[in-house]
Amino acid sequence: MNRFKVEEALKHFLIEDIGDRDVSSVLFQETDIGEAIIRFKENGVVAGIQCFKWGYGLLDDAVNVELLKKDGDHVVSGEAIVRLKGPIASLLSGERVLLNLVQRLSAIATLTAKCVETLGSSHTRIVDTRKTTPGLRMFEKYAVRIGGGFNHRIGLYDAVMLKDNHIAAAGSITQAVKKVRATLGHMVMIEVEVETEAQLHEAIKAQPHVIMFDNQTPETMTTWVKLVPSSIRTEASGGINLDKLMAYRHTGVDVISIGALTHSVSNLDISLNLTISSKEAILA
Repeated sequence: MNRFKVEEALKHFLIEDIGDRDVSSVLFQETDIGEAIIRFKENGVVAGIQCFKWGYGLLDDAVNVELLKKDGDHVVSGEAIVRLKGPIASLLSGERVLLNLVQRLSAIATLTAKCVETLGSSHTRIVDTRKTTPGLRMFEKYAVRIGGGFNHRIGLYDAVMLKDNHIAAAGSITQAVKKVRATLGHMVMIEVEVETEAQLHEAIKAQPHVIMFDNQTPETMTTWVKLVPSSIRTEASGGINLDKLMAYRHTGVDVISIGALTHSVSNLDISLNLTISSKEAILA
């Protein structure tokens, strides 16, 4: 991830939580120093671990952050990923925001890794969608990459995707592709969504860069892939998740897009354990 963009986002996240002060910090003096260990409480893949270093760096440069793992590492429950030392007030002020973020990114990376492993294909790629949390797209798409997946388009600005409503408004797939191709530069990719075999044949004639098979059975996709020339990539989409993934393994599509990677994932459980005068407190 781009450090400048991440730090800008982290500033907003920290301000949202802390406001103009952390009122609980009245408990501590600046000279009250503590140590903390951050641990995974379930098995998973680490993602976004640099956020601890960059986040605490923004909050208080007196906090020392030692990263014990790196993004992409598989860790088991109970394993430590970060060691912290610094003013107790600062350790606690940044705790919740940074844990929230890394818990989510690690969950996305973990689910993505499971999908890649389950698919077990050297040809078909697992990709994400735009069904991300507002404000977190950069982070969540990064986590997909850490898990071994790939990114679909980042936003509306970097590729054309002609879905059912675009096609209906334009009048046909042919008209829609013709218009965007005549209007946009040659560097912009065009993807067309198809729901019927008639639409598939029309899309093939229009020659977009990618044809998406939307909400089709694995059997239908296997048949349709054979009709598409090798110059056009194929994508499977629509309600596909980890439980259903194996059914699409041998369809021959180039890409399987899974919105569930980002919109339905449950955060991993990660905790910060603070040590003060040899007494350990588990912070919720």
